[in-house]
Amino acid sequence: MATNTVQAQQQPGAPLDLNGEKKQDSLAYDKSNTDEWHNEQVRVNYRYVNSEKEYTPDTSIHTFHRKPYSQPWYQDLGNFGTATRNLQFTPDNRLGPTLGYHAFDIYRLTADSLKYYNTSAPYSEFAYNLGSKLEQRAHILHTQNIKPNWNFAVQYNKVTSDGYFLLNRSNHDNASLNTHFQSVNRRYKLFFAVIYNKNQQDENGGLADLSQLGQDEFNDRNTVDINYSNAASNTNNTPRSLVTNTLRDYAVTLNHNYSWGSTDTLYNEDSTNMSLSYTPRFSISHKFLLQGKLHTFKDTRPDSLRYADFFNYSFASNEGDSVFSQQVQNTIDNALLLNGFFGKKEKQVAFNAGVGIQADKFTTRFLIDDASQNVVSNYLTGGINKDAVDTGQWYYNATAKFYLTGIAAGNSLLAINIGKDIANKLDLAIGIQQNINNAPYSYTTYYNQFDTITNSFNKETITRVYGTISSNKYKFFVTLNNYFINNYLYFNSSRLPDQFAASFNITQLSLRKILKWRNVVFDNELLLQQTTGNAPVNVPQVLGRHQLSYERYVFKNALKIATGGEIRYHSAYHSAAYSPIFNRFYYQNSAYISNIPAMSVFFNFKIKKFRAFIMMDQLQQLFTTNMIVAPSYAASNAMIRFGFNWILIK
Repeated sequence: MATNTVQAQQQPGAPLDLNGEKKQDSLAYDKSNTDEWHNEQVRVNYRYVNSEKEYTPDTSIHTFHRKPYSQPWYQDLGNFGTATRNLQFTPDNRLGPTLGYHAFDIYRLTADSLKYYNTSAPYSEFAYNLGSKLEQRAHILHTQNIKPNWNFAVQYNKVTSDGYFLLNRSNHDNASLNTHFQSVNRRYKLFFAVIYNKNQQDENGGLADLSQLGQDEFNDRNTVDINYSNAASNTNNTPRSLVTNTLRDYAVTLNHNYSWGSTDTLYNEDSTNMSLSYTPRFSISHKFLLQGKLHTFKDTRPDSLRYADFFNYSFASNEGDSVFSQQVQNTIDNALLLNGFFGKKEKQVAFNAGVGIQADKFTTRFLIDDASQNVVSNYLTGGINKDAVDTGQWYYNATAKFYLTGIAAGNSLLAINIGKDIANKLDLAIGIQQNINNAPYSYTTYYNQFDTITNSFNKETITRVYGTISSNKYKFFVTLNNYFINNYLYFNSSRLPDQFAASFNITQLSLRKILKWRNVVFDNELLLQQTTGNAPVNVPQVLGRHQLSYERYVFKNALKIATGGEIRYHSAYHSAAYSPIFNRFYYQNSAYISNIPAMSVFFNFKIKKFRAFIMMDQLQQLFTTNMIVAPSYAASNAMIRFGFNWILIK
């Protein structure tokens, strides 16, 4: 299920070709042919499960140095891999019964984000990033076609960082295995995937005194006082926090369909070669999802003051007490759809309608007991889709989903999107999306052995209207968003679930323009946001990022380089604060955050299928104190980062 796929394609950080032409990867000269599999040229392309459009891997170096998982406007807690929020207001992506933990979403693999490849040779990719304080990221991908009509891909991501400040370690493991199969006669298609994510964060509660950042005796950031100073573990050489948040989830997905249609035999000019052309007219689809999500908060050395706002309890000094809460959602979802097609193969329009049944079990465990809730939901789903396979074609899609029974009865999603590429010069798109949803389970039910929090909320309604215009030729990107929100669900300044009943709207204007003169490239991104109605939303009104670089081929075109500098900034605002106890960001209006721009310099280069970068990040910290990224949380010191990406083709 994808409830926000339209928005994901409208970010201002989308790649633009600096040469003013459609992006073409050197590894994919033409589309793979499932009838005749030739190996004269290496061909690598991929698609997503809900689209027929094909893409090629990105091998550019223009922004290769940028920090993964933070594009374009995400902000972590100052250490790579920690909980993030989007400074560009983006509502939570939910529909139907949900658990409701999203602080680690940016690091997770999801069914909608998996790439289903088609390759003419085994293709492997290895990436590694290294920074100060054991900041590391590793990515391994291998994909190959078992047969011309059958591909598999396996990948593994590892993110870990100790960070500059005590007890704020992150540690993530993400893996997936997926396969795409199509019968020789094109009638049967199958997409299958297995996904596993484990995201863990050690909690230090933030810095106890931000003024220490400007004092010489605290130049070693490990000596800065933290709020959870009693939570250090002395079991190994690396201090670890005894307060942790862990999110684990797995998903097994199966999307397959069988179609009926017309088959034509095509011959070449001298009739020495033959291929099949298949145009589907009707199909039956089955979608299956088996999913489990588990969130655990654990504090094995609690402090009474830490929980004073929620309950009164004098914890034993002998470390015998602990605070523990674990929430679980297990889901089985089946949907059966009937699909129709009309139009020619190159301009085919697909539509579908179907029914589904979703069974969820929610459980809260809190050491001394547990509580469970079983939910069965029936829903209707449907849609229409036309991809722009060739330049100049219109594309449009509409998706609808309505829950009829269960606690989510009345929940719905309606999304409509239409656009066109005009003469290879302009891409235009407009759309509307409305989501009516319940509060997540974790908003309505929370237990630990000392406290119980229960709530009941009205349905939240989020309507988004947007328009986008972009051009690879003229190198610009503009998006206008407007959100209309009613019964907004959030965490209030008391760190408790709440609802803002009044309606309000948020208007956003995203701009990106690349200026190029000879080998000098000036890349500019700007985001403007305006809220109304005294909404409990923490967002800066202005965000910007500007990159000036020198880019060219050298050594007879054997080496390509991109070197320069970048600044990032946002206007002063009341930032959202972070609650380790609930692993969420919450609204506050007392701490005002104002920073000077963040600065970095970089050197990126590419030799054939090898890309690498070296950069100096957070340069402004050399002459001022660390940036404040959230109340009580500061960014890292100035640091050197290094990374590379190596593609291997057999």
